[in-house]
Amino acid sequence: MKRRLATLALLSISSFAAPGCGKSATPAPDATPAPAADTTPAPAADTTPAQAADTAPAQPAPPADGLVEQAPLDVAAPPANVEKTASGLAYKVLKAGTGTAKPAATDTVKVFYVGWTTDGKMFDKKLPPGEPITFPLNRVIAGWTEGVQLMKEGDRFRFWIPKELAYNDRPGRPAGMLVFDVELVSVQKAPETPADVAAVPADAQKTASGLAYKVLTPGKGGPKPTVDSTVTVHYSGWTTDGKMFDSSVVRGEPTSFPLKGVIPGWTEGVQLMELGSKVRFWIPEELAYKGAGGGAPQGMLVFDVELLSFK
Repeated sequence: MKRRLATLALLSISSFAAPGCGKSATPAPDATPAPAADTTPAPAADTTPAQAADTAPAQPAPPADGLVEQAPLDVAAPPANVEKTASGLAYKVLKAGTGTAKPAATDTVKVFYVGWTTDGKMFDKKLPPGEPITFPLNRVIAGWTEGVQLMKEGDRFRFWIPKELAYNDRPGRPAGMLVFDVELVSVQKAPETPADVAAVPADAQKTASGLAYKVLTPGKGGPKPTVDSTVTVHYSGWTTDGKMFDSSVVRGEPTSFPLKGVIPGWTEGVQLMELGSKVRFWIPEELAYKGAGGGAPQGMLVFDVELLSFK
């Protein structure tokens, strides 16, 4: 899965491009449940059906416990005794985990997995002893988004995903129903929507430009960024109806950018922050995207920002 560094929060109002990348990392408003072409772990963006396991050597007998590349005996169709959801997703529990946390669609998960087409050809995998793959659950094919929410940490499931919940026979993607064995390693909960997201609270401070803010976590003191600084931050952003549209926290990776290269509310607001502080900003539309189209969030925007470093 390709690294996704661009974020709507950091887009330039003139170009809608974040530092070091092109368009926004968030899906287009008219995106279907199928993932963007470079976002899915199922399969990875640079994995093609040509890499299927028909050319791989024979697999050893599966161990008593663990994911393997060898196609399961029931790969061609879901058995009669599996569970089915209203959408047509079929699944069975291969191993019950000991964890209790289940992910929501907005959470970030770490998983190991193997994927096959119904003729038994493996087209993608992420297996130990390597690191598990990490991704926001709402950025992948619909069958993954629905299915992994049924799991708790440590569970291993087998999913039979109908093509309508997978790639729907899109060119260059594995076709038809897909079968995955998935082990949920961990869940990182998405930041909660602030209770005061809909309007600026009375205890917030305001600048002459109309930017409102309040300090959630005090910083370490000392110098603050200037307009010429490049900063590294963690952040989450919401529209005033409480919908999160972007989050470096969800992606599990902080973002760096020059303060001159972002929306005016960010350029002004981050200069108010001390190193290590966390601040909530209410950015008026005229300091955000000014009603521009192209998938940019509209109206006043609310951000929680943590300043990790600057230079």
